[in-house]
Amino acid sequence: MSTRTPAWLEAEAAYDDEVVGENTLSRMFEASASRHAGRDAQWYKGGIYDRSLSPDVVSAAPPGKYAALTYAELQDVVHNLAAGFRDLGVAAGTRVGIYADTRMEWAQADLGLLAAGAVVTTVYTESSPDRARFLLEDPDAAGVVVENESLLETVLEVEDDLDLEFVVVMDDYEGHGHRDDVLTLGELYERGRAAFDVEAYETWLAERDLEDLASLVYTSGTTGKPKGVRLTHRNVRTNVNGIRKRVGPRPDKPPVMPVFDETDRTLSFLPLAHVFERVAGHFLMFAAGSTVAYAESPDTVAEDIKVVQPTGASSVPRVYERIYDDMRSEAPEAVFSRAVAVAREYATADSPGAVLRLRHALYDRLVFSTVREQMGGNVEAFISGGGSLSRRLSQLFDGMGLPIYEGYGLTETSPVVSVNPPEDSRPGTLGPPLVNVDVTLDGTVVDDERQAAADGELGELLVDGPNVSPGYWNRPGATEEAFTDDGWFRSGDIIERTDDGYLVYHDRLKQLIVLDTGKNIAPQPIEDEFALSERIHQAMVVGDDRKFIAALFVPDFEAVRAWARAEGIDLPDDRAAVCRDSSVVEFIRADVEAVNETLPKSEQVTEFRLVPEEWTPDNDLMTPSMKIKRRKVEERFAAEIRDIYGEGG
Repeated sequence: MSTRTPAWLEAEAAYDDEVVGENTLSRMFEASASRHAGRDAQWYKGGIYDRSLSPDVVSAAPPGKYAALTYAELQDVVHNLAAGFRDLGVAAGTRVGIYADTRMEWAQADLGLLAAGAVVTTVYTESSPDRARFLLEDPDAAGVVVENESLLETVLEVEDDLDLEFVVVMDDYEGHGHRDDVLTLGELYERGRAAFDVEAYETWLAERDLEDLASLVYTSGTTGKPKGVRLTHRNVRTNVNGIRKRVGPRPDKPPVMPVFDETDRTLSFLPLAHVFERVAGHFLMFAAGSTVAYAESPDTVAEDIKVVQPTGASSVPRVYERIYDDMRSEAPEAVFSRAVAVAREYATADSPGAVLRLRHALYDRLVFSTVREQMGGNVEAFISGGGSLSRRLSQLFDGMGLPIYEGYGLTETSPVVSVNPPEDSRPGTLGPPLVNVDVTLDGTVVDDERQAAADGELGELLVDGPNVSPGYWNRPGATEEAFTDDGWFRSGDIIERTDDGYLVYHDRLKQLIVLDTGKNIAPQPIEDEFALSERIHQAMVVGDDRKFIAALFVPDFEAVRAWARAEGIDLPDDRAAVCRDSSVVEFIRADVEAVNETLPKSEQVTEFRLVPEEWTPDNDLMTPSMKIKRRKVEERFAAEIRDIYGEGG
């Protein structure tokens, strides 16, 4: 590897400011709230929830519009919620769940519980009653904060298996007041306001140190029961430090370079139950004094982003793919295809010449400026994590003036291991590791052929550093398996490291497809090649222990029907029938053949089947963080896979 360290990386390692620190998450928030008392901390939308904190504690926002809560006001809410939780019996180390969608009160409850000394454990709103029971029973939660009456009913349905001392409901609800151990967040606030004492509050903060557990974040459990990842205050705090050093307002950065600081406003819509949004869109933002605006729901992001006009946001690749799909559907096909080509050429050119600059300016006026306006007009940069982002898609956004800094991490690493730096962002890579994170590669898990084909060193990524979890809750066996004998965390991901230290994602070690010839194939890079397809909405590659690579595709049904109308083809209404239509299959095959031309022969999709059902978290074919549940998809469409390989049954 190259031993030459770029100047920006040296500056990053040396950088220090008031955000970088060695204190608990609660003290981090207190310091920031005091520094930024008059700045907006949270924006919240009206007309969605029957908030129990409104109108007495926070003003009611007009329907469809946003209102603001300053840092001083948020600090008051956190203080009184913390006192309320203490009055309910919460003490240092008490586990309490949060069972709600991403919203203002999720953040307030989180900060209030941490200040009270609690360990926050997260429950996904998509959870079945049995899964919700497990996520509260496994950590022996003493209480739970739920969003509304519907989720309250889920908890009450399984409470006989739990040992809950209280349930707090964010919203007002019918039947409220029928049980002493169930109260609204507004009632908890009033209870805390009556009990709050500054000296007692300081005592609670002093009870916790960096080595104490801050949270249990449960894995998705796609291959078994979810595991509770233990995250300490040090784990998360040092990750905030590392990210701040990379994307913060360092003095060595030129004025035109995007940075994330107290002037930023972000749109939060990913699940706060997952560590990616909780750190990147929550703890990091509040540490910096930024404003966090909460989308009504993931389905209203396109509408909310125009109103909020954020300077940036963190998201997963699937959301950027949807933005691309929307762009394609709104622009004339001929104009759009040329615009995409120009944007990618502009982004990848070392020095755009006069002709390319002129063409870029033309399509900026016709397409790119419109896209930026639809993003609110103020976006300086996006962050992508939680999955592999198509290199071509990243280049397109960069060429439109909407750079995406792709990063990499896991729940067990709190989560960020690496992220592309604004100084030298490289689409198709994960950037170099943060300066306080150590990585190495175990090349023994990769066969010689794949190792030889890689441009850089290849192997399973091993991680060490203060951000790495001490292990899993009550799972000593799983904890032991997750670490090497000398203490490195096994990521389970096949990663390439370039000569100058950038990381490139290949695939999950357990998801590598091994053909019956013994050839190892990484499915994710193949699937990424279909991200810009106008005919294919979702793609999943199969072929383990078979003769060749095949795929399941969910067609883009709008594009298919538009093509059929233009060709005078009468398609049936039923999606399953559309997927069997021979003309549709050939329409899709043209895109498959185009992608195959970009792939080595052994990785080309030899055969495929179209399936009518989109893969979503609601039908349990994707995780809440928008990753395909491969085993579930294979089970759901087992007949189609058998048909591909002529296996009958």
